[in-house]
Amino acid sequence: MSKILTVATQMAPYQYETPEIIEQMDHLWLSKLDETTRRTAIMLLKASQIDSRASVLPLEQVFSDADFETRNNLYEKVTVDLGKKVLKKALEQAKLQPKDIDVIISVSCTGFMIPSMDAYLVEELGMRGDILRLPVTEMGCAGGTSALIYAHQFIKANPKAKVAIVSVETPSLTFQKDDLSMENLVSTALFADGASCVILGHSDQLRPQIVDTDMYHFPKSTHLMGYKLRNSGLKIVLDRDVPDAINEHFQKILLPFLDRNRLQPQQIQNYMFHPGGKKIINRTEEYISQFKKDISDSKEVLREHGNMSSSTIFFILDRFMKKEITAEEYGYMLAFGPGFMAQSLLVQWR
Repeated sequence: MSKILTVATQMAPYQYETPEIIEQMDHLWLSKLDETTRRTAIMLLKASQIDSRASVLPLEQVFSDADFETRNNLYEKVTVDLGKKVLKKALEQAKLQPKDIDVIISVSCTGFMIPSMDAYLVEELGMRGDILRLPVTEMGCAGGTSALIYAHQFIKANPKAKVAIVSVETPSLTFQKDDLSMENLVSTALFADGASCVILGHSDQLRPQIVDTDMYHFPKSTHLMGYKLRNSGLKIVLDRDVPDAINEHFQKILLPFLDRNRLQPQQIQNYMFHPGGKKIINRTEEYISQFKKDISDSKEVLREHGNMSSSTIFFILDRFMKKEITAEEYGYMLAFGPGFMAQSLLVQWR
């Protein structure tokens, strides 16, 4: 069975508190817009329940007039740089060498590059020539859980394999200066940059072991979330009905999945939910609290880092890896992404 051996996280180089972001954004962008849009953007940032976040660029470059080619060239460079740093950190934590990895899965949805990030990591770290590569590029916030599911399936078929998942997300590079839609304003208030790495394999040490996985697809919902490719870059698609759709389907996602594993919500000690945004995490917390469970770690990651798309779930998982969790305790991981879909993982510390 697949065990999560280690989790590493890597902050982007430029870190800002929300008041500083508001001040700089107002100076560099909002002051040039109409007053209604300006006030809306500032209100969204203040109400985001995010205290700080990081970026791969200083704010004056984030809010610049750089074209898509310039931004995507930056994406290629910083993605490889951050991916290399966080993969090396994870290997050191797991006491492994690059050549010990059998499969590398790269995860990113905030830019475009061929070959994908994993090819550069294989070359620069001197990984094996027969390593298997799998880029996960269009799963959005669910990319991290997707990669865990794919890694689990591979290890089930190859029990001695070790899999490295490297997630790097740079939403700051997708900023659309001329897009004054509510979608872009919400996206600007919500998303942030970050990188993370998870290594899976066999271990006799107490680690979370993946027990079961699931993907739940919402009917007639492809319009809810994603990106549209425009001449100016990646334009966010973020429908206002996303929180309501999640709320409507939440029980259909959680309860049948736990039931097939002969569990009730009360029997899960550790809940790890991708926070999405304020509305999503607050509604999720309201539902799960009826079972006397909390998702404070998910809320803290959102508050401290913002929504880092696919990397966020690994920042949350990292907090649980550092806790003193006893054998046989269960954990439930959940993330939502374009499609629209929900992805669930059940783990048990063994």
